[in-house]
Amino acid sequence: MGELFRSEEMTLAQLFLQSEAAYCCVSELGELGMVQFRDLNPDVNVFQRKFVNEVRRCEEMDRKLRFVEKEIKKANIPTVDTGENPEVPFPRDMIDLEATFEKLENELKEINTNQEALKKNFLELTELKHILRRTQQFFDEKSNSYSYFMSGCQETVQAFKTSRVGFVAGVISRERIPTFERMLWRVCRGNVFLRKAEIEDPLEDPTTVIHKSVFIIFFQGDQLKNRVKKICEGFRASLYPCPETPQERKEMLAGVNSRIDDLQMVLNQTEDHRQRVLQAASKTMRVWFIKVRKMKAIYHTLNLCNIDVTQKCLIAEVWCPVSDLDSIQFALRRGTERSGSTVPSILNRMQTKQTPPTFNKTNKFTSGFQNIVDAYGIGNYREINPAPYTIITFPFLFAVMFGDMGHGVVMTCAALYLVIRESRLLAQKSDNEMFNMVFAGRYIILLMGIFSIYTGIIYNDCFSKSLNMFGSGWSVRPMFGPKGTLDGNAVLQLDPAVPGVFNGPYPLGIDPIWNLATNKLTFLNSFKMKMSVILGVIHMLFGLSLSLFNHLYFKKPLNIFLGFIPEIVFMSSLFGYLVLLVFYKWTAYDAYTSKDAPSLLIHFINMCLFNYNDPTNKPLYRGQMGIQVLLVLIALACVPCLLIVKTMVLRRQHLWKKHLVCGSDCTYNLTFNFGDVAVHQAIHTIEFCLGCISNTASYLRLWALSLAHAQLSEVLWSMVMHLGLSSRSGGGFFGLSIIFSAFATLTVAILLIMEGLSAFLHALRLHWVEFQNKFYSGQGFKFVPFSFDSILEGRFDE
Repeated sequence: MGELFRSEEMTLAQLFLQSEAAYCCVSELGELGMVQFRDLNPDVNVFQRKFVNEVRRCEEMDRKLRFVEKEIKKANIPTVDTGENPEVPFPRDMIDLEATFEKLENELKEINTNQEALKKNFLELTELKHILRRTQQFFDEKSNSYSYFMSGCQETVQAFKTSRVGFVAGVISRERIPTFERMLWRVCRGNVFLRKAEIEDPLEDPTTVIHKSVFIIFFQGDQLKNRVKKICEGFRASLYPCPETPQERKEMLAGVNSRIDDLQMVLNQTEDHRQRVLQAASKTMRVWFIKVRKMKAIYHTLNLCNIDVTQKCLIAEVWCPVSDLDSIQFALRRGTERSGSTVPSILNRMQTKQTPPTFNKTNKFTSGFQNIVDAYGIGNYREINPAPYTIITFPFLFAVMFGDMGHGVVMTCAALYLVIRESRLLAQKSDNEMFNMVFAGRYIILLMGIFSIYTGIIYNDCFSKSLNMFGSGWSVRPMFGPKGTLDGNAVLQLDPAVPGVFNGPYPLGIDPIWNLATNKLTFLNSFKMKMSVILGVIHMLFGLSLSLFNHLYFKKPLNIFLGFIPEIVFMSSLFGYLVLLVFYKWTAYDAYTSKDAPSLLIHFINMCLFNYNDPTNKPLYRGQMGIQVLLVLIALACVPCLLIVKTMVLRRQHLWKKHLVCGSDCTYNLTFNFGDVAVHQAIHTIEFCLGCISNTASYLRLWALSLAHAQLSEVLWSMVMHLGLSSRSGGGFFGLSIIFSAFATLTVAILLIMEGLSAFLHALRLHWVEFQNKFYSGQGFKFVPFSFDSILEGRFDE
């Protein structure tokens, strides 16, 4: 039970692993996940360590698997995840794995190369097919192509009649056609004739899908021919040979179609073969990844070990929990047996003055709360762990700010859905970072929702409306109008001092009649402000009390007598007394005498200033001045104890140790610097005294956010939902449905998500700054065990 409230007891152990059994032993320790290896070769370059070649081989296998995985994703083939956790392969199996991956990679590369060449050839044939078809259409539209050219260029008609006109045909990307046409006209000075037509179906390039157009250019003379070809080359247009006679074009088109059909069949067979290879690989891809990753992790860990002079034994140092030593011993025996070695591995506990890492065991319920604490800072070794207390205080303080029955029920239902279906949701392995963050905190959200329901009952607040479950304790009928309604009385003031109006308190929570009163905020402000101060002082006193257990565990009596006792006396004398005044005022004054009750805030200020001559603020009880003067003097006396006495005692202890070590003439220094200690203690004293004031005021955020949440809920109801409920028309049902949808959306978006996140962050701040700083330093370092689970999660949850 002690491990729940403070970190696990850790020990430094030395492992002696036989060379032939080291691989299997580290494998078993990785499956167990309870040891953190220390690097015993910090000065050795990573490229000069013993198992660097094995690490490189594993990285090469991992690279090949990533290439295959990329091809599988490109083919939209799902990777099979059976949840299998294969054992680590033996070192001798690495050769077989390397051969398998090499063969698979080469086969896929060869298939990709052949497929790319086939697609390129298929593209060229397809383009040629479209050119032959469109060219024939160009010549068939007119019996003589000269008539087109003559209509476009009258000055060169005579030349074309006496000379033979040449042409080139090709395809070009569709978006380049306008620029291509302008360039031809300018460079050739209008002495060419261009015909073009779009290819309706997009053409599949080896890398992408593009839209192209067929063109044919008529010209006269070799000079224009060279210019046209250079322009086509500049615009990356593909030119193809096109026969001049229709019969030749027809024969070529038939041959091209035949080659396309044959090529299409080969392409289909190639793609089928590629799909079969990738589908077969997808079934074992995850298992291969796990094996390679585990092997790489083992060899990386073995590089952290020392090798003895006989080269027959590896020496490792590990941090491990004392409670798991038996499990570690069993894992070492299992690894030795698996390797076939006859020499057992040895584990020896070591004595060390080094600070061990901090390890807090968690489960799926406590892990979320532990993460909240660790986000502030990892606790010192064996320091009190705030997480068990945070399980209750965090959702409760959140609910104080978020108290609403309706909103709490919605939040609880959402969290229950995540909790009930957690196994199925974990199996889906979502890549949505926001969902994963909410899912990880499902138990936190569940408790926040449950506590919000409780505080909503106390506030009697459900979607800004009150529930009259037990009947109001107020009788306000004399204030009603002549028909017994509120129509004749627009202002409803609740005054318990009026005889016959107040009949007694509501059995549970706040009376629902306050929801109708105009002095509702005045009443709630006073109630919630005092409640915030009471909760804050109790929370801080509890945190300060926990520091006592740290001092007792670490055997620091000086911190108890000159640290804990002055601090708790200081806080109790001032702010603890303020809380007692609140309770006393609630019990000492009733409805008829409450108007004469003095202000507690003025009382507290006058108490700290020794001002007792204020005639407007009467004393609460007899002998108040003497008690308050005594409490303030006690609080002031605690300051020198923290500031001066503790520093002088520390100096006296240092001088005594120095005298015991080497006598009065010794110049030996036990690393004690009086100036540093005095400054540190002064900073701590000032921070604590001022922090008591600022931290108490900080808890007023409980009051502020609670009122803000209630007012936002009321505004949303009156501005949205009230419109649908006030409709009296025949189509009111349909209007109400639409308005309710808008109300539900705004409620979730604003009141649940935005307001919930705001209350969450404020509760987080109250725990980090106001609560944990009283006993929790958070300056340790986390225990990071060698675990295959954490390594594989980092790979497959990306």
